[in-house]
Amino acid sequence: MNKLKTIGLSALAGSLALTTAANAVDYAVTGDAYVSWSSQDSESSEAASGKGVAVDTDLYFNASGELDNGFTISFYQGINTNKTLSQTSGQVTLGMGSMGTLQVNNYVGSKANAIDDVMPYAMQETWDRVADASIADPSFFGGPTNDGSIDYRIPTMELMGVTVNFAYTYDPAASEESYNASTGGKATNVSGDAMVLQLSAAGLEVGLGNEQIDNDQGVVAGSAQTNTTGYIKYAMGPLTVGYQESYQNSRNGTGVAGADTEAEMWAIAYSAGDMSVSYGESTFMTHAVSATAASTEQELESVQASYTMGAMTLMGSFSEGSNIGATAAGGKNYEETSVAVNFSF
Repeated sequence: MNKLKTIGLSALAGSLALTTAANAVDYAVTGDAYVSWSSQDSESSEAASGKGVAVDTDLYFNASGELDNGFTISFYQGINTNKTLSQTSGQVTLGMGSMGTLQVNNYVGSKANAIDDVMPYAMQETWDRVADASIADPSFFGGPTNDGSIDYRIPTMELMGVTVNFAYTYDPAASEESYNASTGGKATNVSGDAMVLQLSAAGLEVGLGNEQIDNDQGVVAGSAQTNTTGYIKYAMGPLTVGYQESYQNSRNGTGVAGADTEAEMWAIAYSAGDMSVSYGESTFMTHAVSATAASTEQELESVQASYTMGAMTLMGSFSEGSNIGATAAGGKNYEETSVAVNFSF
């Protein structure tokens, strides 16, 4: 994307700075505008059906600098400007050279959540093409430790021709929003952490993730919630294929029986020049627990295409799903046709 404008903090508000006026920093501002038309047909609710035209505009603020010891510091914040301003993402990253990277995830951005669904696509993930609010999200891995967490990421390493990446995420208040740095914020005694290992060589990429939520306090003979995921992708020229599985082992113990869930995703994409096409599927289900029966399996599939011309990308998709929400009763189906254009500036 091209820079819209570079704005100094002094231009934004007098002599605002990171710490003092002597340390003022410039923010690079970029953005995009997403215009779409879609038609939805849902058996779940009338509110999830209909036709409409929508515009979504976003601004992205980036700043970076170098400290006296050679470390780098960078700031990022995403802002959604649709009707009301709202934050969509925000991180502070400290680059320590050969010592690796520390990243504070004020609002999303953890490495664990970055691999929740890494299947190739031309427009969006299969679950992101469903406007029905009752959908069961198969990309649950990394969600509990995504906000208000800190990542440590090793420098990218090469071992016998294999590229190795590893990250550790710690969240002192899992599934809660981050603390406000000035006034405090939500708090919980439930912490969590996650580890991600990624290996790649000769077009093949393998990733593994494990997330632990320490929510077994007070549960007799209990075990805490554990989320795991694993994926494999292979790229050969313009063709990329991928497969991923995720599993949640819910908290359980005496008097507490958490229902486990699992998800499966696969996709294939072909990209040649500015044109991309893809087909993807995902499933989600909840296992039986105690007297509660297992859910029906939610199935989603999507055919997508995109074409980029400079700063403009044309996109289209046809998506459908069955057993939306993965309930025991099942039977709720969904269809959506969408065309969109995205302008980046």
